[in-house]
Amino acid sequence: MFDLIFLVAIATAASAVLTSVEIPILQNKQFQQFIREEGPQSHLSKAGTPTMGGIAIVGTLVFITLASGSITTDTIAMLVVTLLFAAIGFFDDYIKVAKKHNLGLRAWQKLVLQILFAGALAVYMAMFSEYGTEVWIPFIDKYVDFGALYFPFVIFVVVAMANAVNLTDGLDGLSSGVTLQVAFFFGLVAVSFGHASGMNFCAALCGACLGFLFFNKFPAKLFMGDTGSMALGGALAAAAIIMKVEFLLPIAGLVYVMEALSVIIQVGYFKLTGGKRIFKMAPIHHHFEECGMKEQHVVIMFWIVALICCTIAALIVGL
Repeated sequence: MFDLIFLVAIATAASAVLTSVEIPILQNKQFQQFIREEGPQSHLSKAGTPTMGGIAIVGTLVFITLASGSITTDTIAMLVVTLLFAAIGFFDDYIKVAKKHNLGLRAWQKLVLQILFAGALAVYMAMFSEYGTEVWIPFIDKYVDFGALYFPFVIFVVVAMANAVNLTDGLDGLSSGVTLQVAFFFGLVAVSFGHASGMNFCAALCGACLGFLFFNKFPAKLFMGDTGSMALGGALAAAAIIMKVEFLLPIAGLVYVMEALSVIIQVGYFKLTGGKRIFKMAPIHHHFEECGMKEQHVVIMFWIVALICCTIAALIVGL
C-alpha cells in the first residue's frame, strides 16, 4: 500500500512538471481546441485553449512505470497498448489543429485501428498469460474459460473503454478526475492480487492524471485531447485485462458506462422517433449543463459518483 501511494506521489509531481512545460510549447505551436458549434454555447469561450495535453499524461505514465522496476512482458504490453491508442488520438488531434476545425480521423478509421490493437492484446493474453483465455468472475470468485469468445470479448472491452473515456472528456477536469480514482482502485486491486507490474502501472496512471488535473480543472488551462482520452481508455482496459479483472471495469468505471450509454440512447431514440431526444444534450454531462447546473458542479457530482462506484467495487473484491 505504501509503495502504491509513494508511486502516485512521484507520478503526480512528474506529471505536474511535465504539463507545466508542455503548455507554453502547445501555445507557441498554436495547438488549440476548436469547439463544436452544436455543443453548449457556454463552451465557445474555451476556443483557443491548448489541447493535446495528453502527451504529458502518457509521457509521465511511461517514464514512471519504467522507472519503478518490476518490468515484465505484462508491463510492456500495457505500455504498448497505451501508446498505440495515444497514437490514434494524437493523429486525430493533429489533423484537427492542422486543418483548424473539429473533425479529425474518420470514425471508421479509428474503429479499425482500435480493433486491430485490441485484437493484438487478445492474442498476447491467450498465448502468453498464465490464465490464457480464462476470465475472473468477481461475484463467484472463479475463473471461467471463454474459449474462442475471449477474443471478441477483449476487443469489445478495449474499444468500449477507449471510446467511453473519450466521450467522458467533455468538461474541465471530468475525465482526469474520474480516471485517477479508477486507476487508484485498480492499483489497490493489483496490490491485493500481488500483481507488481499492474500496481506500478496503475499508480503511474493515477499520478499522471492527478498532476495533469492541476492544470485541467475549471477553468482549464489545457485539454488532454483525444491523445489523452484514447490513451487513458486503452490503459485502463489493458490493465484490467492483464490482471484478469475485466468485470470490475463497468462497476468502478460506471461513469464511463453512463456517458457512452447516454450517447447510444440519444442517437437511437433520435433515429427511431424522427428527431426527438431523451436528453437535452448528450453525452449526459452536457444534459446537466443544459438543465442549468454549473460546469464545475457537474464535474464534482461525477467525481462523487466515481468515488462511490470505486468504493462499491472495492467492497465486492473485499479490499
